[in-house]
Amino acid sequence: MASSFHKRKLSTRAVLTAISLLLPAFPGASAWAAATTTTVPPPKDIRSGAIQLDAASTEVDYRKNTIVFRDVIISQGDLKVEAEKAEANSLDFENGRWTFTGNVRINLQQRGSLQSDRAIVEFKNNLIARAVITGTPAVFQQQNLAKNLTARGRASAIAYEVGAGTVRLSDNAWLSDGRNEISGPVLIYNIREERVQAASQAGASDRVRITILPNEKKDTPK
Repeated sequence: MASSFHKRKLSTRAVLTAISLLLPAFPGASAWAAATTTTVPPPKDIRSGAIQLDAASTEVDYRKNTIVFRDVIISQGDLKVEAEKAEANSLDFENGRWTFTGNVRINLQQRGSLQSDRAIVEFKNNLIARAVITGTPAVFQQQNLAKNLTARGRASAIAYEVGAGTVRLSDNAWLSDGRNEISGPVLIYNIREERVQAASQAGASDRVRITILPNEKKDTPK
């Protein structure tokens, strides 16, 4: 049985109530599909606005106790997460953990972005708090309009801490500011200050390597 919301904005409480009412009616059903848009009212101390959820369809798997969204976009202020699929145990953003798979893209603050095959996004107190992306590789990018440069990075895993404004690249980490390159086991890039920290892991044989490219100068006529 399917029920369509047609881009209506519903509170988390309303959606969970509707789902709970459907459970006794369909004890043998495995999924419920619906076009969905959900808005979670922000707390008083919120920094970026309400959480908006848009999806092409929703499936509730009663046996696994999971909610699956297809072609999903979750946004809060300037932060946005897009993926082919998202899976969660509930629609509670107070302390939630979501798994995104398939062409995952996360828009960060200050013209930054992450791209990967898979991401785990954590919500705390109705805020997008943390995102960990993994891929082969996972990719980071940030534009610097003032210098007309683009910082790029890649690693097997990248952790984005929203409050601190940092991305932590680990396992075959590489980062370029558009002119110079740095690689190492762990690289931590501060998005707001546009600076990087690098360190070798204890007991690891890998070392930090920096490649400095010389500035290109035009030859002056003699």
